Amino acid sequence: MQITRIKAYQADLPLHEGSYRWSGGKSVSVFDSTVVEIRTDEGVVGYGEVCPLGPFYLAAYGEGCRAGIGELAPHLIGEDPLELDKLNRLMDAAMKGHPYVKSAIDMACWDIVGKVSGLPVCTLLGGRHGDDFVLYRAISQESPEAMAGRVAGYRDEGYRRFQLKVGGDPDVDIERIHAVAEHMRPGDKLIADANTGWLMHEAARVVRGVRDVDVYIEQPCPTYEECLSIRRRTDHPFVMDEVIDGMDSLLRGHADLAMDVVNIKISKFGGITRARQARDLCVSLGIAMTIEDSWGGDIITAAIAHLAHSTPTEFLFTATDFNSYVTVSIADGAPQRVDGRMAASAAPGLGVEPKMDVLGAPVLDVR
Repeated sequence: MQITRIKAYQADLPLHEGSYRWSGGKSVSVFDSTVVEIRTDEGVVGYGEVCPLGPFYLAAYGEGCRAGIGELAPHLIGEDPLELDKLNRLMDAAMKGHPYVKSAIDMACWDIVGKVSGLPVCTLLGGRHGDDFVLYRAISQESPEAMAGRVAGYRDEGYRRFQLKVGGDPDVDIERIHAVAEHMRPGDKLIADANTGWLMHEAARVVRGVRDVDVYIEQPCPTYEECLSIRRRTDHPFVMDEVIDGMDSLLRGHADLAMDVVNIKISKFGGITRARQARDLCVSLGIAMTIEDSWGGDIITAAIAHLAHSTPTEFLFTATDFNSYVTVSIADGAPQRVDGRMAASAAPGLGVEPKMDVLGAPVLDVR
């Protein structure tokens, strides 16, 4: 089998709640998503998606996705999409770094592998664990009272994991954590995610100010070393995210006992292939995981579902359902949240079919 054509489509994904706000005053109201279509000489077509959280979150942005795919695509024409490891090495040789650019291409190839084999990607990634898996809900940064008020509504939708966006004024963040914690019930889990927003002295004040609260502290500072410093000052369970972007940092974090949970974002690692490697390493090392991505719509949600559902239940801290946050659906067949939980599709591949009337004309077409 050979790749004969690669297309890319751009899709705007507005948010149901109007905007999504996190540390440093950052906010997004419409996400810029890119859908990749890979065609083969045997008529099998695969789809992938990548959707950065704006250019001010990680070193990734929407236009960069499409420009990078345009650079990579000519190198992939004629290659076999079933040879995933070889394809990833080829992409790394053709473009140093920029893992997010490669993510949707790798994802589309997994979709092809599943369709050719007649198996869901979940099965190819190791098998389905349980009937479904647990989701979290991110609570956008607002006043302490407003954020606490969000919990009841999200719990009515079935969520039991609540990721609180902090990383602002330490005094206000301490209030936010306490206000939301008052609404927690037995079985709930609360995560205070600073998204790198605190300086070390601010993070130190916050962990001291909430030492009586059952809360996970997530990525308090910009660098690994700063986060490790805070980790060593608190007995709160600790989550690492932005600074864990490959096997080297994952192994370092394990050796330093830097985290109890790590977030595996598919595009940050460069696609399902590398995210699976990280997932399997975490299982071997005994590290719990949140399986997610920077953002996305139906196709990314499907990929997250397959990777999460194939993760042993005891190691899956939680996962996310990005397609429930946005107002535009870009594909049929995507998994949907049911009572705060989700299941991967049993259809071959990712189990999704893009809505071409929504995606419109391709912005990139290489053959």
